[in-house]
Amino acid sequence: MKTRNYIEDNVDQMTKDLIDFIGIPSVIDEMDSNKPFGEAIDRALKWVLNQFEAIGFKTYYDPEGYYGYADYGEGREMLGILTHVDVVPGGIESHWTYGPFKGTLAGGRLYGRGVLDDKGPIVSVLYAMKALIAMEVPFNKRLRIIIGTDEENQWRGIYRYLKREEKPDFGFTPDASFPVQFAEKGLLQVRLKSTSKTDVRIKGGYAMNSIPESCVYHGNHIYKLEKQLKKMGFDHEIEGEELYVIGKSAHSSKPQMGVNAVMRMAMAAYDIGIESPILSFLYDKIGFTFHGETMFGKCVDAYSGDLTVSVNQLDMGAHGGVIGLDIRIPVTIDKKFIAEGIKRTAQKYGLVYDELDFLPPVFLPDTHPMIQTLRAVYEEETNLDGTPISSGGATYARALDNTVAFGPLFPGMPKLVHQADEYMDVKAFVKCTQIYAKAIERLVL
Repeated sequence: MKTRNYIEDNVDQMTKDLIDFIGIPSVIDEMDSNKPFGEAIDRALKWVLNQFEAIGFKTYYDPEGYYGYADYGEGREMLGILTHVDVVPGGIESHWTYGPFKGTLAGGRLYGRGVLDDKGPIVSVLYAMKALIAMEVPFNKRLRIIIGTDEENQWRGIYRYLKREEKPDFGFTPDASFPVQFAEKGLLQVRLKSTSKTDVRIKGGYAMNSIPESCVYHGNHIYKLEKQLKKMGFDHEIEGEELYVIGKSAHSSKPQMGVNAVMRMAMAAYDIGIESPILSFLYDKIGFTFHGETMFGKCVDAYSGDLTVSVNQLDMGAHGGVIGLDIRIPVTIDKKFIAEGIKRTAQKYGLVYDELDFLPPVFLPDTHPMIQTLRAVYEEETNLDGTPISSGGATYARALDNTVAFGPLFPGMPKLVHQADEYMDVKAFVKCTQIYAKAIERLVL
């Protein structure tokens, strides 16, 4: 009860700290030669370390800028909380009410890129620990807050950590949804490449884990394409010699929640007769489906649901072309079956398979002690059903054994991760912090 009251009494400062944190535009920038992922991500990493050091943690900053961590408590066993300071780009700023990196409090909501993924949860963990320290809660295990820098891309920060540092015995990542997630689908990301050249340029998609909200066309047939888009009822606009298809961003794990601008462009371009093996593949084998039915048939399991396939990048023109695919694989389905299926299908269209990344699935039985603890805490704090859930998301839980995702999104909240106007209710922000305080206290007993 005392920790809960401490958090409620400090909500104004907690909110201010999150607004300051959102104001650091920590989007990857590999053109910055001084730091691996750019100055802004490095600044965000140092900001977090400074915050934890100020309340009594021992901190470590990787001199190369790949990761950092903060330690508290004593004991043989270590609880790990895995977080990340990088965020996806803000996208089209005009789609935001207040701007992605302003950090705005309005109508009882906190708006800004990262408020859900993963800056808000980091501040929640920070204030959970402030409350526990203020209440002098004893720690019989060590706690390590691990801070990654490249979670939204290739996980190079956490991989560097795993090669060099001690691994926690168990833990959670506050980077998904409540209640506790006992299963996460496997994540396969690939590129399909073509040497076939076209006399038009089509380009869309900026991140492999986001449904593209915009796709641009440059070349002849622009007004023929516009006529087809009108016929199909797809939002678009012309600016000078370029035509843009307008979609809606969403997280790749839930492609049905977005509007894929790349696929709308590809389908319309194919319909007006633009010839390309890439467009033929997309038209025949993807279309407006989400589950890869034309390549794999029905692919589903009882633990984690359907396979999902989303086309998140497209770049084609005089140089050839490339498609970026994001595939979320049910936990009991063999990755080899999916990869071989894509290769065989792509080969028929003259496309070359290039695997970018694979993250194995997460699966812990609901009888696992940590699952039971996190479920109990959630139910006590919310009076809601805490039955463990599965997800198609790719969280840092995959990086370590005995690690799961836990929050911050509550049931019924809009799924705005990676979308414009990403926000979190202040009341939910406070409740999330209270849950983390109780969870940490139980797990370090």
